[in-house]
Amino acid sequence: MSVSDPFHLAVQVRDIDEARAFYGDFLGCAEGRSSNSWVDFDLFGHQFVCHLNPALKQNPVSSHTNPVDGHGVPVPHFGVVLEMAAWEALADKLRAHGVRFEIEPYIRFEGEPGEQATMFFYDPSGNALEFKAFKDRESQLFKKQ
Repeated sequence: MSVSDPFHLAVQVRDIDEARAFYGDFLGCAEGRSSNSWVDFDLFGHQFVCHLNPALKQNPVSSHTNPVDGHGVPVPHFGVVLEMAAWEALADKLRAHGVRFEIEPYIRFEGEPGEQATMFFYDPSGNALEFKAFKDRESQLFKKQ
């Protein structure tokens, strides 16, 4: 699925170099424009910007949780809906690197129209990320019950 209308998302991070290492080196997002206080990334075709907030070194980004399918889903969160093979490869990479999951990779809403693979984890600044996938993303992404 190509992105015809990419979104723009900006989040705060505690350290620009740490964000570059996590989003650029580890997740493989290409870097765009930057300064010493912000950096643009290509997050699967979307413009994702990390803005420096040094206060996060003492007080990380916080979230609350909302119950979904028996799990406490962190809110706010952001991420990408991947193809299933890419989701599986990312889950394997995260496990291999010892990333601590807030919600381990699993199949949510199994047997229902919204069945999806999902996982939640945090970046080094405390921003919650969700990556998910569907067996048939095009037909299932917005399917109602």
